[in-house]
Amino acid sequence: MMRDTTLELERWLQAGGKTAGQICITRASEGWELRHTEDAQREDLTTFSKYEDARALANLDDAGAFRPLKTAPNLRHGWRLVLPDAHAVCLALDYFYPAMVGVWLAHRDGEVTPVDLHDTLARQTGMYRITQKLTDEQAQRLIARQCRSNGGCLKTILWRIRENISVPLLPPEKFRADATPAGALPLLCQEACNFVVAAARKMVKDETPLAL
Repeated sequence: MMRDTTLELERWLQAGGKTAGQICITRASEGWELRHTEDAQREDLTTFSKYEDARALANLDDAGAFRPLKTAPNLRHGWRLVLPDAHAVCLALDYFYPAMVGVWLAHRDGEVTPVDLHDTLARQTGMYRITQKLTDEQAQRLIARQCRSNGGCLKTILWRIRENISVPLLPPEKFRADATPAGALPLLCQEACNFVVAAARKMVKDETPLAL
């Protein structure tokens, strides 16, 4: 389905949309302002004015370390990004949280098909083929460690380990897109990412005797 992403985002903003992950979005005299949610009351922020600035802002954490996973809960503080319109906001959000606006819209329109973890691992080849040995119990611990919102990833998980296998080590709302707070743009995960697959490989190698 063809859709106007900017128009859809503008409608969301006009309807009261105000946060995306660790970013709050508010009206400004110049258009729209983005800043870290924990900086909402700060007045000592460095101002940026181009959507391209979002790329550099998203790349490093507060300690200056590179952020390979953009949906990790370690977005840097101390900045405000002032943008003229919803189109610029949409482009900036795509730097902060790549593809998340598009995935949200596709999920809303019923166009997202989640892929079970074991189906993802079944496709792995070469050095990652060993992940196919991951047990359901190991998968539960792996997801609880890698995907937790506090220190792992902010995304809501749409996929399962396999049918009827839950992850009790994480809160139920971690797996429910409809549990996203009002005014928040959902960050959705339809399939286990490369970080989870790499961690699965390490877990199998570390915990399985003579794993090959």
